[in-house]
Amino acid sequence: MSHPEQHRGRWRPRPDRPALVALLLGVVGVVYRLVLTLYTVPVSNSDEATFGLAALHIGQGRERPVFLYGQHYMGMLESYLAAPLVAVAGPSWPVLRLPMLALYAVFLYLIHRLTRRICTPWFATVVVGLLALGGERVVRDQLTVVGGRPEVKPAVLLMLLITVGLAAGTVRRRRLAVALFGLLVGLAAWSDWLILPYLAVAGLALVWALRRELLGWSGLLLVAGVVVGIAPMIVDNLRAAPGEDSLSVFREVSTKAGPQPPWSERISGGLLEGIPLAHGLCPVDGCGLWQQWFGVVYPLLLVAGAALAVLAYRHAAAAPRGERVAPVVQLALIAGAALTLLSYVRSPLAATSPLDNARYLSVLQLSLPAVLWPLWVVAVTCWRGTASVLGRLAGALATAVLVALTATMLVVTVLFASTGTAASRTEERAARELAATLRADGPHEVYGDYWTCNRLIFNTDETVICGVLDGDLSPGQNRYLAYWRQVGRAERPGYVVEVDSPMDRRLRRLLAGRDDATPVREVGGYRVYHPDTPVRPWR
Repeated sequence: MSHPEQHRGRWRPRPDRPALVALLLGVVGVVYRLVLTLYTVPVSNSDEATFGLAALHIGQGRERPVFLYGQHYMGMLESYLAAPLVAVAGPSWPVLRLPMLALYAVFLYLIHRLTRRICTPWFATVVVGLLALGGERVVRDQLTVVGGRPEVKPAVLLMLLITVGLAAGTVRRRRLAVALFGLLVGLAAWSDWLILPYLAVAGLALVWALRRELLGWSGLLLVAGVVVGIAPMIVDNLRAAPGEDSLSVFREVSTKAGPQPPWSERISGGLLEGIPLAHGLCPVDGCGLWQQWFGVVYPLLLVAGAALAVLAYRHAAAAPRGERVAPVVQLALIAGAALTLLSYVRSPLAATSPLDNARYLSVLQLSLPAVLWPLWVVAVTCWRGTASVLGRLAGALATAVLVALTATMLVVTVLFASTGTAASRTEERAARELAATLRADGPHEVYGDYWTCNRLIFNTDETVICGVLDGDLSPGQNRYLAYWRQVGRAERPGYVVEVDSPMDRRLRRLLAGRDDATPVREVGGYRVYHPDTPVRPWR
């Protein structure tokens, strides 16, 4: 714990040894991610560019989007956080990602504080050390601006800390704290619906902590906070046309036609691929057998964590509420992880595309303290020499699991930092070379595929505008229709296509016999066509 230290008549907190070690590990984790941010690793893409363009529009006062362009369910809080920086420094990937780095630092601080309150100081230090590590899948979820996860995790941790403080009686302005809790619930629900299981269990923990207190002004302030936080979503949905409200759109996106994969395949994809990837035990291209073990152990740890929390609660049944809040919060974290995992394995994507969709399990990092706490308790009991022979064997096994987890995460982190960033940097250089060439020499109105267009627009600060086409040269997913309309009005639009892609081959067939009138350049793995007359086959 932090001990008070008298200094010239004032009392100041002095961090103890576990806190100092946790601070050092946290700084290492932040600096590691800062270096990656400065080099734009992981690589940028058009999804992230859409958030960046929204931040640019917000900073210029042109738009006030509630949801991601072209959607009605992904909140734009990350764009609003980045808008002041983009407005001052101009569009760039490091500038866009700096708020995400700050949110990661806040996440580490809050999870350290919460783990100290519900577990022990040295265990909190271990949790920070594990979360300071990160391979590509983990840092992509933490640093890239693609909506939801970087901001909702600190929000949940702060809600649980408020609950702990209210139960222990250490929060002076209780009603204000309850209103803040509600505001965080609303903002998180607007930002990303994936966090709803954790919001539900955090709400139940608050009800347990306050009980009758919520029947008065505290309850009204809680509801008011939720309404204020989620107000942008409410207003947008009231104005939405039939079938375009958030729930209808989300239901349509989540429901896929065709045969559903069997439960065995969905559970296998969720446990053996999703859980290890979300915790940084695997490279982004998949998990080997030696990395899948954590997915097998994870459900057992959830059960053990729940059992340990129930035993701790029953043991403290006669104690004040402040001494019983720790197992309640642990149960909330266990339940949040279980509900999130259950929701994930219900989706066919858990079976059909586990590598691409493991990002939806990144919120499980919130539950890491509760999941690993049984291992820590058994290991510490063993090494203190207070256990029986069977207990010492269990302690040795628990220690081995913790060491294996740490070693695996460390190996994946080191491999990514030393050898896994080259591909991202090469792709980023090619994208910037393309942007610089078109910005300088044109054409400034072009057509391209989805993964080229918005990144190109962001890289050129909207000097080059791009309309999205599918591989068969039909109109594609144009999230911001103003760009599509501008390119559609161009007298002589160009085409930017990857070399030998389906779009490239289709375009070459359409332009056959017009070589003299169609200048072609190759830039960074792309071909830039600039026909003398527009080529728009969809018309």
